[in-house]
This record gives sequence, C-alpha cells and structure tokens, in this order.
Amino acid sequence: MTGCTRSELENGARLITEIGAYGPGGRVLYATRPADPHRGDWGGEIPDRLA
Repeated sequence: MTGCTRSELENGARLITEIGAYGPGGRVLYATRPADPHRGDWGGEIPDRLA
C-alpha cells in the first residue's frame, strides 16, 4: 500500500488493479490490521464506476 496517505490507510485503501475481477481500472480494497497497522488485509474488489 505504498503511496497511500495516512487517512487512506486508516479508512481502507482502494488500489487500482489491471488484473482483478473487474478488469483494468477495477479497485482492490485493503484494510489495515488493528494489531499491526503496517500490514493490510485484502477486503474485496469493486468496479471502477463505484470507486
């Protein structure tokens, strides 16, 4: 989650992906772990029109 702001990391990052379930431009959702804020857990994918 390099390049994300502190707010994005605290609220969950939506990273652009080219190979996700929704194809190029889709977003992959990550949330930081409460016990380890330096690590993120995958939370799902959304199409770019919902990002």
